[in-house]
Amino acid sequence: MKSTTSPLPCLIVTGGPYALLPEMIKNNLSNAASAPLVIACDSGYQNAIRLGLTPAVIIGDFDSAPRPACTEARIIEYPTRKDDTDTMLAVRYTLENGYKDITIACALGGRVDHAYANIQTGTYIAGHGGCATLLGEGTEIVIFGGTDGSAPVTKSFPTREHCSLSVFSMTDRSDGVTITGTKYEVKDATLTNTFPIGASNVWTAPIASITVCRGILMVVQSRLDPNEHI
Repeated sequence: MKSTTSPLPCLIVTGGPYALLPEMIKNNLSNAASAPLVIACDSGYQNAIRLGLTPAVIIGDFDSAPRPACTEARIIEYPTRKDDTDTMLAVRYTLENGYKDITIACALGGRVDHAYANIQTGTYIAGHGGCATLLGEGTEIVIFGGTDGSAPVTKSFPTREHCSLSVFSMTDRSDGVTITGTKYEVKDATLTNTFPIGASNVWTAPIASITVCRGILMVVQSRLDPNEHI
């Protein structure tokens, strides 16, 4: 079975709406053996500092924030007119340097186009053999899979109280999708990117397991409102 876990984790901090990091990531940051490479994108440097992080690399065109002056980080500056977003530039840098387990913080909320650009960036990561985690206030997205169909890819999702669990196809179709440990389970199903059949599921077991044989899936874990039930 193909693994989506890499010994080289990376945390990219964008300039999106500020959001706290999950406890697991904060614990990894305090552990020298598992601490990820931290990269800030343009104004994401301010978010990184607010999160108590010291970026090793700062990437961007610095059109939304001044180039940091007092930092020992490596600064990679790009022209304002370019095809890639600052976050995509950071992702290209991480993939080129062997990083596959990539978390993007402050990636959701705010402008819909910015959030969707980050989702597409996460799909790019999965399409290049990695696994992307996008973090926002009350929402965590995991994007994984592959298009070559060489082997199934499975991810496990520990139960989260007062949260929903939704699964969407990011490619035209995702084949061999199996979901267990949830209220609505499927085996060897096909999901497409034109029909949201995987929306609004919940856990019925300590761990939900999601497998895809061919294609790229997006798994969305969202905090429910107090009176909201599935």
